[in-house]
Amino acid sequence: MRTTLDLPDPLYRELKSRAALEGRSVKDVVRGLLQRALSEPIASGLAPGVRSQPPRVSAGAPLPLAAPSNAALFDLLDGAS
Repeated sequence: MRTTLDLPDPLYRELKSRAALEGRSVKDVVRGLLQRALSEPIASGLAPGVRSQPPRVSAGAPLPLAAPSNAALFDLLDGAS
């Protein structure tokens, strides 16, 4: 498959220099670098931006409701228990 990459000039010069020093084409160097980078495990074991568990939110003590219902919540909010 063909693709196009936009590289900053200094990076491309470094890439081209490495290819010349190794006696390889730029295409082969890029392919090798990408294969090596993609074969390394990600440090956290998860893809970037993926959380292992959802965040926990604590609102204090549990509500004193034996049988939670809308009516019981409204009573609690109104101060009647």
